[in-house]
Amino acid sequence: MLWSRFRRLGAVVLLAAGVGLTPGASAAAAQTPCEDVRVPVSIDLLAQTMYGRLCVPPGARTLQVLVPGGTYTSAYWNIGYAPESRSYQQAMSRAGIATIAVDRLGSGRSSAMLSALVTVAADAKAVHAVIQSLRPRFDRVVVVGHSIGSAVATVEATSYRDVDGVVITGLSHQINLPGAIPVFTTLIPTILDPVFQDRGLNLGYLTTVAGTRYSSFHTPGATEPGALAFDEATKDVVTATETVGTVLVGSLIPLSRQITVPVMLVMGGGDGNFCGPPLGADCSSDEALRVSEGPYYAPEARLRTHVVPGYGHSLNYSANAPAYHRAVVEWTNGLR
Repeated sequence: MLWSRFRRLGAVVLLAAGVGLTPGASAAAAQTPCEDVRVPVSIDLLAQTMYGRLCVPPGARTLQVLVPGGTYTSAYWNIGYAPESRSYQQAMSRAGIATIAVDRLGSGRSSAMLSALVTVAADAKAVHAVIQSLRPRFDRVVVVGHSIGSAVATVEATSYRDVDGVVITGLSHQINLPGAIPVFTTLIPTILDPVFQDRGLNLGYLTTVAGTRYSSFHTPGATEPGALAFDEATKDVVTATETVGTVLVGSLIPLSRQITVPVMLVMGGGDGNFCGPPLGADCSSDEALRVSEGPYYAPEARLRTHVVPGYGHSLNYSANAPAYHRAVVEWTNGLR
């Protein structure tokens, strides 16, 4: 079991160090100092910590708090395969925007706890603690989510009202059940996966069956072995309670209409979980997405939309990720 973890760690190190890196990208990354941060938070009277990787370019006055989706960790925001185009954190650093990529509670290097306590609301409370700990250093704070992380971002923004903008990626209000249900069938309890058996997680923690991440998160995007290898090597966990909470926030409870700061929504044009007929949002173009999802947001949100063409759910892995990153930079700078 321990050997499996070492092999995965070795694969991540090799990919991050050697695959798709260019000297220019390495130099740009080196110019931004990064540090590991652990923020204490109380969940149901229990002391926990949320881990984050904080990167602050010199002179940065805007902070983005990055919340990953289910079975992902902070590594989703700093992909080691072709990071000059896939790493969201590096793209923001080059634009002078600070970021902290967190691990959701129970995942990565954040506190492991009883899975029933790991809810979207608990994650949002922990993200709030992260924001409160860092806000004095910055003029503006934006919370950015992916998939389940987007539900967390929505709950955080509406519960605590401490952010200046919200970026939602990989989550619409119209779940395309025929596309989404097959994804749920690829989830298994972590006790059935040798990679996670030494973490002592209870039955409520889930992960993906080996070899299913392309069909769940990337199709119909181009198959890139290096990208898929990094995704598989860094896969992590999600709880059943987080999954149910995301369905509630995304489809059944109109929380997003309570967001009163600017919102940017980014979707993959081929995201079969949330886009396309018969039940999904219209992700055929930026404008089609704005019309389709606009009714779920208040006028104060001034909804901005962006579609990553030809890709599925995990947008940072797309070859078109740089255009989406630039769009977020432009939108973020417009908050000034």
